[in-house]
Amino acid sequence: MASNIPTVILFADACETFTTEILPMIQEAHEQDGIPDIPARCEAWNNWTDSLCSDGQISDWQANNWSHPPCND
Repeated sequence: MASNIPTVILFADACETFTTEILPMIQEAHEQDGIPDIPARCEAWNNWTDSLCSDGQISDWQANNWSHPPCND
């Protein structure tokens, strides 16, 4: 539960961090042709939010209910 987590990450902050820190690595690895690799972006988002939940940075509810960031559309 979020009440058991001292400080949770908000969705907007998570999207910002993903876009600025993780997305560039996905683009370098999978988008050399300039075409967005949406499956790779979605998998990276899911893996990252799973790790945030495992580390206690977000709640189970957040991990299960957050949509994908706008860059994954």
